[in-house]
Amino acid sequence: MSGPKFIADRIFSLSKENLSSTVMRLAVTSVALAIIVMLIAWAVVVGFKNQIRDKVIGFVAPIHVQSLDKNESVEETPFVLDSMIISRLNAIEGVSHYQQVANKAGMIKTDDEIQGVVLKGVDENYDWTYFSNCLVEGATPEYHSGERSNEVLVSKDIANKMLLNVGDDVRVWFIDKDNQARGRKFTVKGIFETGLYEFDERYVFADLNQIRKLNGWEDNEAGLLEISLDKDADVSQVNEKIYYALPSELASYTARQSNPQIFDWLDLLDTNVWLIMALMLLVAGITVISMLLIIIIERTSTIGLLKAMGASNKFVREVFLRRSLRILLIGMLIGNVIGLGFCFIQKYTEVIKLDAATYYLSAVPIELHLSTVVLINLGTFLLWVMMLLIPTSVINRISPTKSIRFE
Repeated sequence: MSGPKFIADRIFSLSKENLSSTVMRLAVTSVALAIIVMLIAWAVVVGFKNQIRDKVIGFVAPIHVQSLDKNESVEETPFVLDSMIISRLNAIEGVSHYQQVANKAGMIKTDDEIQGVVLKGVDENYDWTYFSNCLVEGATPEYHSGERSNEVLVSKDIANKMLLNVGDDVRVWFIDKDNQARGRKFTVKGIFETGLYEFDERYVFADLNQIRKLNGWEDNEAGLLEISLDKDADVSQVNEKIYYALPSELASYTARQSNPQIFDWLDLLDTNVWLIMALMLLVAGITVISMLLIIIIERTSTIGLLKAMGASNKFVREVFLRRSLRILLIGMLIGNVIGLGFCFIQKYTEVIKLDAATYYLSAVPIELHLSTVVLINLGTFLLWVMMLLIPTSVINRISPTKSIRFE
């Protein structure tokens, strides 16, 4: 056993008679709480951001293409997806799928209710994977080229307001190309719920051919081209390539550009979590520094005796640092057990619920990876070790002749 370890085991007592023992317990508690809060805060914020981002992208696609004009209404200016555009898109690395859609404002009317909606027209190539996972009742519609289907997919929010069930008929009124009110009868094929109420309360999915007929478009025209990407593709880089590959009358936009309010709100969460982590590091660090200073003051006579016996300042500092690091490790171990335990329980049981109308999610989300846990623990440990060097510098100023008589 080394000299510093042997002496440290006897100087740092957890006896209730010593003031230092109480301070050490407080330091362990403070370190554990800091680790718990940092792990949970990071896991919740990352999980929340990723789930909301996936919901938005699942609804509007990572990138969409539309006509470059000053049309600020819900309805877009049509364009044709010709062979030149298709060949250029197929040549861009990262593009996995694209589909034509179009939006048209309308009004749902039943015997007792009326509701403004946006009819989102999709065709037979539309990827229903995301909405299949969001289905509450029924099924997704099946559309075919050259036919006009009356099947629609409505949100649970609209279905509840309009008292609709799967299989019910509903009439939607539009303003056609001649500025005349025109009604269309649709049948509810399925009901979905994404939790994104900004979208759920507005959109109804219908056959793109119905939108074309109402707007007087050709069979190969659409208002938007939604583009899906490979999992590891960089959205900004792919969007830039698409933008320069398109004709001058078309432009591409990312989901962030078309929904900046949602993504800006998510970015604010990063500021909150970094602030929380900084506060936890500071509070726990100050507690550990205070603990070590109290112990040094309480053991001033012992320090003087060790120096009188020939111990160097480095030897004495190592005595106090060894035990302080042990306290840090104990606190971090307790914090990791409790923090990670909470994360696993919440992830697989969702015991803590949320108001979906406010937070877009029904339960507190958790996403935490091993690499993140290691970085949080390693970074905080190194920072706290550097902070411990501050109080140990006091040892250099302790004089053996004065400290031996210190009480």
